[in-house]
Amino acid sequence: MKTNTTAPSRPQPAQAGMPALHRVIFLVLLVFMVAMPFVVYPVFLMNVMCFALFAAAFNLLLGFGGLLSFGHAAYFGGASYVAAHAAKVWGLTPELAVLAGTAAAAVLGLAIGALSIRRQGIYFAMVTLAFAQMVYFFALQASFTGGEDGIQSVPRGDLFGLFSLQSNTALYFFVLVITFGGILFLYRVVHSPFGQVMKAIRENEPRAISLGYQVNRYKLIVFTLSATMAGLAGATKSQVVQLASLTDVHWSMSGEVVLMTLLGGMGTVFGPIAGATLIVAMQNYLASLGAWVTIIQGAAFVIGVLLFREGIVGVLARWFKRPL
Repeated sequence: MKTNTTAPSRPQPAQAGMPALHRVIFLVLLVFMVAMPFVVYPVFLMNVMCFALFAAAFNLLLGFGGLLSFGHAAYFGGASYVAAHAAKVWGLTPELAVLAGTAAAAVLGLAIGALSIRRQGIYFAMVTLAFAQMVYFFALQASFTGGEDGIQSVPRGDLFGLFSLQSNTALYFFVLVITFGGILFLYRVVHSPFGQVMKAIRENEPRAISLGYQVNRYKLIVFTLSATMAGLAGATKSQVVQLASLTDVHWSMSGEVVLMTLLGGMGTVFGPIAGATLIVAMQNYLASLGAWVTIIQGAAFVIGVLLFREGIVGVLARWFKRPL
């Protein structure tokens, strides 16, 4: 009797680090964004980057944490106000003003998250909306926020007290470093052991509890991280447009970031970037249509949900059978 002496093949170890496809996409994006300010108006591009980071931060909470927040404008707008006040009144340099706004968003996210995670589902979403409305009315009534006028003429200042950011091009590369670094940080969080636990909680929370994970602690951490990165986006935006206004903390801003995430692809890496680019481009280039922009956005959302149920990038990932 003939026996098979061929040794079974050893399983190949999983590839460490970022997949090659993702490295290529990030590299192409970086090269593309470095060249774009010499072709397209830099302020528009900076707005796109700020909202892309905002959407990526929200996607961390919803797409990978499974927590739907209707109040993320509180951290985006709250950080915008703090950064604008720090730059205009306290005279802080741009990087310190942005850090101050980000830190304020982190503290606010920790406080609101500690109370919100006690509820689940629609109750969680409504609690976050209620807290966001409290932040909105605080911004409306507080003296240092400027009320309905907001904080205007925010100085751009000098980076580290040495490099002037008065030029749109100089400010653009400052914003590019912040945005690209923030998105890479979120990517690392998602693909870390912590991120894998969050995905497990999203898929089957009772099973995660049975395995011994302290679910509420993980939820609080991901909520705070998401709020912090949303604050980083808002603080940066206040330096770009030199304004912090009630629009940044209004409930409609929370709705916009939900729209960006769902349209681009919830639970994908590059979906929020695509969704933010599409929505900001529509608002910018269709501004002459006035209120019709909102109707067009609604139509785009309906069409996107019907044709791209996983979002634009989600559908592309399914077609190419590669995670994006």
